[in-house]
Amino acid sequence: MSPLDELPLDLPIPIDDGACDHLVGIHLPDLELSTTYNDQVNFLSLSGCVVIYIYPMTGRPEVTLPDGWDQIPGARGCTPQSCSFRDHYQEIEKLNATVYGLSTQSTDYQLEAANRLHLPFPLVSDVNLEFITNLSLPTIKVEGMVLSKRITIIAYDGIIKKVFYPVFPPNENANQVIGYLNEQQI
Repeated sequence: MSPLDELPLDLPIPIDDGACDHLVGIHLPDLELSTTYNDQVNFLSLSGCVVIYIYPMTGRPEVTLPDGWDQIPGARGCTPQSCSFRDHYQEIEKLNATVYGLSTQSTDYQLEAANRLHLPFPLVSDVNLEFITNLSLPTIKVEGMVLSKRITIIAYDGIIKKVFYPVFPPNENANQVIGYLNEQQI
């Protein structure tokens, strides 16, 4: 197994199965979700541009990933994706967008990754699958866990304007978001 911050060269490429085709133009759900900033966020109530990158799960250096994790298309790469958003955070912020990461892991679990990776933005917990279910987002089941597939949503004033799905390679997702945001500048 390679380190969490590296992507194996032979990762299977996820295909677009149409599972996110319904998202553009709909409102984000009216939910209060916990963040690693020890507060709550309701994406529907946020004004302006919001980038929500949704990922299956963050691995931990001392914990073995689930069996077959690297063979699940789109599963591997949560740490490289988070680090890419971290490294491009200021650039995204200058484009008047706010970044959030979201997974089905608990806030306590996410806090370890946020601290270890020095993320300058909050991670949001959808541990009860409310956000995922409300938007009918695609999931995968691994070792008894229900995890979201990797999706990135860009919303303006609570309405979804752009969806990146599937996201591959995950470490390039922040650059894709920056490209889109630059195209939208007037």
